[in-house]
Amino acid sequence: MADTTTPHTALLTALTTEHFVQQSAISATISEMASRTTIYIMSLSSALVATGFVAQSPEFLQPFLLAVLPSLFLLGSFTVLRLIDIAAENMQAHIGIARIRAYYRTLGDDAAFQFSKEFGRWPENDAEPSLRSGPLLAHLTTAATMIAFVNGIVAAAGVTRLALYIGSALAPALCLGAGTTTGLMILFYWYQRLRTKGMVRLAKAYGPEKSVL
Repeated sequence: MADTTTPHTALLTALTTEHFVQQSAISATISEMASRTTIYIMSLSSALVATGFVAQSPEFLQPFLLAVLPSLFLLGSFTVLRLIDIAAENMQAHIGIARIRAYYRTLGDDAAFQFSKEFGRWPENDAEPSLRSGPLLAHLTTAATMIAFVNGIVAAAGVTRLALYIGSALAPALCLGAGTTTGLMILFYWYQRLRTKGMVRLAKAYGPEKSVL
């Protein structure tokens, strides 16, 4: 029997498959994000428990902290960098879905209504809950930001401990630790915005004229 599939039908089938692939990619990024976040938090929790035991022997506490705190900070930094990459991959998949939905809207009046931008998510619609408070809060409430903040506290603890060890008074040491956390968070926020800017630029073709991001 001759193949009666028209090019239009074949394209629609391919787009439906691609839509499923992009949705699966979104699910995969969310799962990886949760896994990497859990690894870091579990490592931090284990280190805190171990610190409690080692603290009973003051002569071992300083060497232990010198080994553990930098290791935790490096693990946290790598986790944050990967979380930002995962977020970019997630945005890329959403852009792919928006492109497919744009084609769906050309299938007819009913399709134009069902797949309208008003019913979509980012980048088609900026009215979804995560974007209603603006780009600042949208970036400050990501998983990467939460881990970056915790990792900043770890860095502050290490810097404060080091300052006290070399003879600094408590107040200057605490200020130095707070400054470390603040500086790291500013650097992280700038890097996150820089990494996602390219995706936002690609998304403009499928979203509102003035995106909140």
